[in-house]
Amino acid sequence: MKNVVLIGATGFVGTALLNELLSRGHKVTAISRNASKVTIKNENLNVVEIDSTDPAELAKVAEGKDAIVSAYNPGWANPHIYEDTLKYYPKILEGAKKSGVPRLLIVGGAGTLFVKPGLRLMDTGSLPEAWLPGVKSLGEFYLNTLMNENDIDWVFLSPAANLGNLKPGVRTGKFRVGKDDLLVDEKGDSFISVEDYAVAMIDELETPKHHKERFTVAY
Repeated sequence: MKNVVLIGATGFVGTALLNELLSRGHKVTAISRNASKVTIKNENLNVVEIDSTDPAELAKVAEGKDAIVSAYNPGWANPHIYEDTLKYYPKILEGAKKSGVPRLLIVGGAGTLFVKPGLRLMDTGSLPEAWLPGVKSLGEFYLNTLMNENDIDWVFLSPAANLGNLKPGVRTGKFRVGKDDLLVDEKGDSFISVEDYAVAMIDELETPKHHKERFTVAY
């Protein structure tokens, strides 16, 4: 079993990741600024209140662990989500490298996936205007920072264009895996439940198949 640090454990994706990790018997140190928000009780779960964007604090908590799984998000309602993502995600990366942890698995976005050669989803004009600051900032972090990062074994897992309708769904354990192109079904829909997204992420944690690269999953 793995001993991991989970950032963003109380969010929509983070909660699914936490449930999947614990259901498989992994040991989890969940980072939260408010420990009371983590209501799950499990002998393999330790909740700590630190600022995950403080490299020194993150490094101290993650030292000796097998991996960091990050579902960090400054908050979709945050009017400064674009600036905060680009300011603070590099600090999480810095903390991960300082800790000596061998792997960093990041909850990515679908925005940088290609819908056709040369055209990324975030540049199609099809996404709601309110989403763009969050989508583009995470995309820029991936394209401009992660893709140039060689000092830690990172993974950026992009979901389908529609991640569970932002609601609890069904865990099937069955999905397709791709790399840089948006996956769509026979109806042209791009969808995966947050539960199956979590399955894909923890599968990668347990059996690494991707190194210093992005991959994507969808039905």
